[in-house]
Amino acid sequence: MHKMFLALLALLALPAHAALNVFATVPEWAALAKEIGGSRVAVYAATHGLQDPHRIEAKPSLIARARSAQLVVATGAELEVGWLPVVLRESGNRNIQPGRPGYFEAASAVALVDVPKVLDRAHGDVHAAGNPHIQTDPRNILKVAEALAARMAELDPAEATAYRSGVQAFAAKWRAALARWEKAAAPLRGVPVLVQHRAFPYLTDWLGLREVGVLEPRPGVEASAAYLAEVLARQATQPARMVLRPAYQHDAPSRWIAERAKIPAVTVPFTVGGTPEAGDLFALFDDTLRRLLAALPTP
Repeated sequence: MHKMFLALLALLALPAHAALNVFATVPEWAALAKEIGGSRVAVYAATHGLQDPHRIEAKPSLIARARSAQLVVATGAELEVGWLPVVLRESGNRNIQPGRPGYFEAASAVALVDVPKVLDRAHGDVHAAGNPHIQTDPRNILKVAEALAARMAELDPAEATAYRSGVQAFAAKWRAALARWEKAAAPLRGVPVLVQHRAFPYLTDWLGLREVGVLEPRPGVEASAAYLAEVLARQATQPARMVLRPAYQHDAPSRWIAERAKIPAVTVPFTVGGTPEAGDLFALFDDTLRRLLAALPTP
């Protein structure tokens, strides 16, 4: 009996399986890692839904988080180019550097659009690989989920079966939601829209919206009053029915156009936490569609 008691104590003293420590650059990938891994992952999001992911400061707190991470999940396609390389370098964590298994880019799992023909910073904040805002199309979320689950299983082979089960369960729920969203979104097909920033090519492609103008003369460049007046003048011949803005951007340009063109200005949550209603990945698209459909004129 005494030996059995000692054996039980020894078993209890064994360390429990540690959660996979994930550093996600943006809220959507933090939410996705949690959907796949559940309690098997400890997830930290480096940004929140009302921050511009292009313009983040590489603070010591981010560097400290990266130092203890086993997996970095980034968007890639230069979205985080202004801050993530500094965080990775200063972390001293060799396992999460680009090219290592502990570094994952979501953009590598999807086909990017808006790839520039000419690379010239005079054209604004262009991204050499293409537009990085892939999370606005839920079909992309599914592709990233499959690739991310495979990487998590590679890094944590003891829980590989659980990650595969996690992504299968998520994919089943996601496909059901996708069918529901696409049915509800039918009235949006062909609707002409203005956008405050070139943040929505994946969303407009998915929903069949027709982008007819941008409120920036060049990507990331603030519009002048004269430029906005030009956009407004085009309403006479190429009218948009709403203007879209990602929640992290200030609303002055879209509000200016909306008031004068007498069209709705729609704040799109853009990521998890971008609006109070967009509390998880499913709610992100529920709220996006609710806002877009509410902006359509009542028949």
